[in-house]
Amino acid sequence: MMDLSANERLIIRVEEIDSTNHYLKQLVREQHPEEGSLVVTDYQTGGRGQMGSSWFSPKGVNLLFSLLIYPRGVRANEQFIISRIASLAVKNTLDQFTNDIRIKWPNDIYWKDQKIAGILIENDIQGKEIENSVIGIGININQQIFPPNLPNPVSLRLITGSEHDRDYILDLLIREFFLLYHDFQSGKTAAIEDEYMLDLYRVKEYYWFEDTNGRFRAMIEDVLPSGHLVLRTLDNDEERKYAFKEVAFVD
Repeated sequence: MMDLSANERLIIRVEEIDSTNHYLKQLVREQHPEEGSLVVTDYQTGGRGQMGSSWFSPKGVNLLFSLLIYPRGVRANEQFIISRIASLAVKNTLDQFTNDIRIKWPNDIYWKDQKIAGILIENDIQGKEIENSVIGIGININQQIFPPNLPNPVSLRLITGSEHDRDYILDLLIREFFLLYHDFQSGKTAAIEDEYMLDLYRVKEYYWFEDTNGRFRAMIEDVLPSGHLVLRTLDNDEERKYAFKEVAFVD
């Protein structure tokens, strides 16, 4: 099914697809659809997470979609603002249904110590700036049984005990996203960065982390505009900076 809403925003709904991000990126190349266009599906055969990890979801129970924006003036080395906006939009949406929602750096969404949502952002870069961003979001809404190989999944239904309307949650999320996106366009980047830091998982205390040299205790000190995580070690008060996948949280 395909329909156009206000401002010619394209909304495409498909029962099954390999990847909503892949589909939307192809549309951008072929049609250049309006900002805010969406691809929504009931099932992804090739769903992906960050750095090539897979995203599993059974058919028709969770919220799986990709959103298109053209973020004017965002430099490639400061692209993490898009991730902050998307993460906060998901958190602010889920906050309307439950407590204890946090953002695990860089952009996984957790309820307590369990993962409820993931985000995959793919940017096209023109020169030194972002030309467009395709933001893929998967939220566990009504799933009740998960594969045993997933370490810590949870769904909104498992948290609340109730089934939820996926389209209603999608509408809430798009609204939350564009409220933040308009704040960014109005120059309120610092406020978004501050909100992201306040909502981070395991912030303001020392926790165990692991890098190629082994385990260590540290506190999250900052997340840079590039997306790098800045940690302050407990043992020797050393500042360490990591890109995604260079450091892991230890349970």
